[in-house]
Parts: sequence; structure tokens; C-alpha cells
Amino acid sequence: MESFWAVAPQAALDALSTSADRGVSAAEAAARRVRFGPNLLHTAASRGNLSLFLGQITNPIVLVLVAASVLSYFLGDRSTAVIIIVIVLASSGLGFWQERSANDAVAKLLAIVQVHTAVLRDGLRVDIPVTDVVPGDILILAAGDGIAADALLIVSKDLYVDESTLTGETFPVEKTPGPVPPETPLAKRTGALFMGTHVVSGSGRALVVRTGTATEFGRVSQRLAQRTDEPEFERGIRRFGYFLVQVALVLVMAIFAINVYLHKPVLDSFLFSLALAIGITPQLLPAVISINLAHGARHMAHVKVIVKKLTSIENFGAMTVLCSDKTGTLTEGVVHLKQALDPRGVDSEVVHRWAYLNAHFQTGFTNPIDDSICASASFDLSEWRKLDEEPYDFVRKRLSVLLEHGGRRVLVTKGALTKVLAVSTQVLMADGSTHPIGEVADAVQTLYHDLSSQGYRTLGVAVREDMPEDRIDKTAEREMTFVGLLVLYDPPKADAKAAVAALAHLGVTLKIITGDNALVATTSGRAMGLPTPRVMTGTEVTQLSEAALARRAPGVDIFAEVEPHQKEDILRAFRAAGEVVGFLGDGVNDAGALHVADVGISVNTAVDVAKEAASIVLLDKDLSVLARGVEEGRTTFSNTLKYVFMATSGNFGNMFSMAGASLFLPFLPLLPTQILLLNLLTDFPAITISTDRTDPELVDHPRRWNVKFIRDFMLVFGPISSVMDYATFAILVLVLHVDEGGFRTGWFLESVCTAALIVLVIRTRRPFWRSRPGPWLVVATFAVVAATVALPFTPIAPLFHFRPIPPAFIGVVVLITVAYIAMAEVAKHFFYRLDRSARWG
Repeated sequence: MESFWAVAPQAALDALSTSADRGVSAAEAAARRVRFGPNLLHTAASRGNLSLFLGQITNPIVLVLVAASVLSYFLGDRSTAVIIIVIVLASSGLGFWQERSANDAVAKLLAIVQVHTAVLRDGLRVDIPVTDVVPGDILILAAGDGIAADALLIVSKDLYVDESTLTGETFPVEKTPGPVPPETPLAKRTGALFMGTHVVSGSGRALVVRTGTATEFGRVSQRLAQRTDEPEFERGIRRFGYFLVQVALVLVMAIFAINVYLHKPVLDSFLFSLALAIGITPQLLPAVISINLAHGARHMAHVKVIVKKLTSIENFGAMTVLCSDKTGTLTEGVVHLKQALDPRGVDSEVVHRWAYLNAHFQTGFTNPIDDSICASASFDLSEWRKLDEEPYDFVRKRLSVLLEHGGRRVLVTKGALTKVLAVSTQVLMADGSTHPIGEVADAVQTLYHDLSSQGYRTLGVAVREDMPEDRIDKTAEREMTFVGLLVLYDPPKADAKAAVAALAHLGVTLKIITGDNALVATTSGRAMGLPTPRVMTGTEVTQLSEAALARRAPGVDIFAEVEPHQKEDILRAFRAAGEVVGFLGDGVNDAGALHVADVGISVNTAVDVAKEAASIVLLDKDLSVLARGVEEGRTTFSNTLKYVFMATSGNFGNMFSMAGASLFLPFLPLLPTQILLLNLLTDFPAITISTDRTDPELVDHPRRWNVKFIRDFMLVFGPISSVMDYATFAILVLVLHVDEGGFRTGWFLESVCTAALIVLVIRTRRPFWRSRPGPWLVVATFAVVAATVALPFTPIAPLFHFRPIPPAFIGVVVLITVAYIAMAEVAKHFFYRLDRSARWG
């Protein structure tokens, strides 16, 4: 069935050995999942243990070092080769263990917000993960459902599907069963449904024909992925890594050439150069990032924020603007029916009854407005029968049901007041008489204005009696009789003002995007702590060019009367204005905006299509939850940068010092095995950085990845490390007159101790004694220092060519470390005062 849309439904059912009323059996589904694979676009997303481990050692420099070590082994230097291999494996094992733990933790978190879909199995409706859908399954579809696979429609009722992800078409298209010719373009295949699209309204059942990469969406996913912008955090990490690798390669070639020129052993010089390169390159950076992001994701889960895409944490912390509807975030999210009014503004049971009939019999999708109408009263509907329905859509903004009562057919419509008035020609008065709509048009508009200015939402209700047919379409909504208005309200949350203030304190400006009219939106804004909210309507948005909207958007507090597709225009305007914009959405029409935003945020109760599009999911739709999540995201980002600072200060300085020393010493300042051990020991505390405490000033405003700042940091603190190293050289050579074994032992001791302890200084902008580090970081740091001091006196010291050092030198190391910390503190004070980019964007 290459062109399955051209196949009749029953023929397709037979071809896939399934039935419309039972689906496939559970056993058959399991067998088909093995045959066709999981319903994923990228089956390699989950990496196995072997892949994770190989990922730790596939750095080209590490591979060259291993190859050189093997060569060294066969040339007779077996002990050095074995030690190098062991250290590389130990370092890789450490990264593997931590990254696997991080991946496992993230997988457990993602399971909380896994998207499910309803299918028939063994004749029963069951909800299964989307990944378990197989060809032959029968999808049960309703408004808000994502289409889990390519499928052939079997039965439908007023089914409208948003196919914009595939066709670019803004408005939903109606789907009806039945084959179309094979050459029919995708946008015209009315009987077919496609993965990546979603149901806007109506219901239906469909036969799954293709899954995973075999779907239309799977075929274009590679091209779509190539068009996706690389997140700023990933781009910054990649650029930083490339920069250090370039420096390392230049260093390898230069140091190797010079040492060979100075007639030092060729193999030793080559291994020395490679070891230096590994010392400079951030070998553990991928593992540290994974650990920090996973640790942050776990902590964010504790405050009811689930991170689906780990790299979105940085954008979450860098967010400067949050766009959100007010419903459920700033309001209780529970709609109440306050009144049902006739055209003169008088309470009317007649209007209430018509609204109740419409809400009770509509089946398009569950919504809080209809729930509130049905909960507000109870009318006897035993003599009423539903004949047909025209579901709500975002163009008409009306919902109509065709009912029969006593042999008469009646069309009952409710929707946006202006849209209902637009199809009404008559008005029903309190005495039962009808008059031309023009007689009350002004009074209705005045009533609408008064109610809106008080913060109430209004809907219109109209009827058309004596309908000629028992089927309707959109054209039936004409020549109607307007009966009255529904007055609705959604009270603001008690802590709405506090939540807005908390976000503002974090440097995040809240922008409300709502479909409510400008008057309602303005009143709501005042209730939520915006004394004089600046409002822009959807009509104004349409009239502005992209550049003009980008200039004006930052000055607007509330966007009112906004159409669904305009949300994307507003978000793009904020991004064009230089803002990092988040969007909180949970509706069927929010998927596009969630994709456009830098940070797409949804809630666990959202429709599937919104939850799938989001990179962050809130377990509670509450801005206070989101504010706590922003703080955790910034903490994670801050801790990730601490490792970068460490790699560009102590380690970087040590490696450059070693490169310089090798040029004037008659021997290599450290052996390759010693350099690798130094690198392993100084990286060890970095594993605990994810648990470090973060100063409040590092999370009180948005920060972004700033390569310039990191470069400046390296150029300031790297040379300070080198100065201390050269002081150590002078003492070892000119004062203590040690031989090469003593020199290597002494310098190894000083290098590890200073590189480990300096982390406690550079982790904070404050004086280090005014910022308390995390306990695990302290334990790991001092454990490394203690192990390093003890190493020359242990039985394994000869393996690394270390020897006991004079006790006096330990005192020298203490003095050098104290001097290093003092210099770093002074440099840090002036650096943060002079370099304004230290705010990281």
C-alpha cells in the first residue's frame, strides 16, 4: 500500500489482517513491534552502555595517545604503556558511569510526561505509549490528540486536522473517509492522516498503516532537523571545545618539533605532547555537562518541572520574556457561569436553557466553558434528540448543534458575541416577540462594553427554528435569532500578583497573550499587578510589519483578541528584539508557538500535541512553580560554567607552564603518565560540581553563554597559574637543587594541589570565604589534595616514577598555594569590576 490513501478502508483492513471493531491482539501487536521497530523517528536516541563508553574515548587525541602507547609497549616501554591505558580507561570509566547514571535519571523523568494514544486492542480501548503503536492498530481520535502514525481514516465525525507541520496550511482541514487517486497531493488526501499533525475538533477512528521513519513525517524529518537552529548552549559548548582542541593541536606539533630538535627521545616527546593536549582539552566536559544537566533536571523535578530536552535548561535560565495565556496560570482556570442575560441585560432562564442544550449535546472536545454551563443548572432533556453538530473552530468562533424536539428541528449556536451577532437577523425579546437585530444592537454593545470593563467574558447565544434538513454545515449558521448573552468569569489566583512579582525579581517579564477582548484583558491585567497595562490587539498585530512589531512588542504588556496563528508572529517579534522568549501553552492551537519559542513550556494536563511540542513540562500550571524552575535552571547553568572556569584557569595554566618548561629543562618536566594522572585527579572534583551551592546573585537575573567572557577569564587566570608554576620551578631547581625525579614529584604535587584548591576560589564572584561551597565539592577537593600529598610515599609511587619529597617542600607548596589563592582573589575582584560581560550576557 505505497499510496494507501487510494485504498478503500476495508481493503486496507484486510491487507493488514485487522478489524475496525477489534484492532489487533496484544500478542500480534508485540510481534509487529519487533518486526517494524518502535514508532520513533530517531531510533538511536537511546544510547546503550557500549555506545556511551565508546563515546568517552573517541576523542581523536585520546585515540592517538592509545595508539602511541601500544607502539611504546612493543618498543619495550611496557610499564609506561600499561599505566597510560589504565589511566585512560579509569578516566573514561568515570565519565561513563556518571553519564549513564544521568541518562537513567532523565529517562525516569521523561516517563512522567510520556505521550500516550488511544487504540483498540482485542476489541478494548487501551491507552499506550505512542512508541508502541504498530501497523494494524486502530487509533481512537478526539480533539487535541496528536496523530501517532500515518493512518487511513475509517470513520469520522466533523473531524478537522491541523496539517501545518507538513503542508504549511494555516487553517485546519476537514477529513472524511474514502479513497482518492494515488497522484493526489498530500494536502488533498482527505481520507488519510499523517504523523506530526493533530486533531483540532471532531472525532474519528483510523487504521495505522505506517510508523516511525516510514511515515511522511519520517521522510522529511532529516531535512527538518537540518533546518533546526542549534541551541545557543550547545553552540557555545561546541565553539569552546573546538577552540581548546585547536590550541591543543598547535601545542602538540610545536612542542613535539622543538623537543625533537633539542635531541630528546622521539617517542617520549610524542607521548609528552599528546598528554599535554589531553590536559588542555576538556576531556570530561561532555560527562560534566550531562551530569550537571541531569542533576538539574532531577532538582527541577522536585519543584514539579520536568525537562524533556536537557539543553533547554540553559535557555530556561536565560529567559527574559515569558508569554502566556492567563487562564490557569494567573487565574484559577475554572470558568464560572455568572449570569445568562437577555438582550436587555436581564437574567433569563430561556437563554440559560438554550446555552445548556448547546453545551450538553456538543461532542467536539471537552472544555471548561461547556463544563461550567452544564454544572450551573439541570434541565430536563428527555424529549430532545441530537441530529448533527458543527464543531467550534478558530475562524468561525461558533459551535452549533442541530436538535429535534416534538418533531421540530432547531439549530442552537453559541460563540464569540460578535461572531454570533454577525449571523443573526432577529432578536428574541423577553415577551417572546422577535424584532430586527438592529433595534437592540446598540444596547447589546453597551452591555458588552460594561461587562468587559468589569473583567467578564461574554458569549452570544442564537437559535434558528424549523430547520429543513437533519444535517448541517457551516452555511446553516445564517438568519438566526439572537436570544442573549452568557456572562463568564475566571477569578484570579490569590497569589497571582506575587507570582508575577517573583518572575520580575528574576528578570523575567510576563507578557499575556489572550483571545479575550481588550477591555477584559486590561481589567484582568490590573488585577494581576499591572496598574496601567499596555495593550495591543490582534488587529494591530496584523497591521504591523515584522520589523515594526519587533520594535513595539517589548513595550506591550498584554496582547488581546489574538488569533492562534498570531502567537507565532508575536514570539518571533520578541526574538528579533533580542529577547530569550518562553511560551507557556497547553491548548490544541499552541503547538506552533511552542516550536517557535526559545523555551516551549507546557503542563502535564495539556493536550498531547502541546505536551509533545514542549521542551519543558510543568506538573502544576502555576507561575510560582515556573519561577522555582527558572532558579534551578540558572543554578545548573552556573555550575556547568564552573567546570569551564576550572579548565581555563588551573589546568590550562599548568599545561602551558609544562610546555614552556620543556624548552629549557634538559629533561621532560613531567612524564606522559604523570600528566594523565594529574589530569585525572584535577578532573575528579568536577564530578561533584553539580551538587555545589550557588550564590543568589548568580540566579537573580538571566544569563547566557558568553564565549568572550570565558576567553577573557582564561587570559587572566591562566597566566596567574603559570606564574605560580614558574615560582615552583625556581624553588625546585635554584633552591632545592633536585634531580629530575624530585622535580617531577614536586611539580606534580604543586600542580594538583593548586588546580584542585583554586576551584573553591573561582566558583564564586564573592571572596571565597563568603561563599560556602557544597559539601561534596569540599570533600572531593581535599580528598584529591590528601591523596596527592601521600602518593610519593605509597608503594605505587615507583609506577609513576615518583619519589618521597623533603617535608620542607610541603611547606613550600602550602605557601605557593596561599599566594596563588591571594593573587586569584585580587584578580577576581578587579576582573568582575572591569569586565561587564561577566554578567554572561
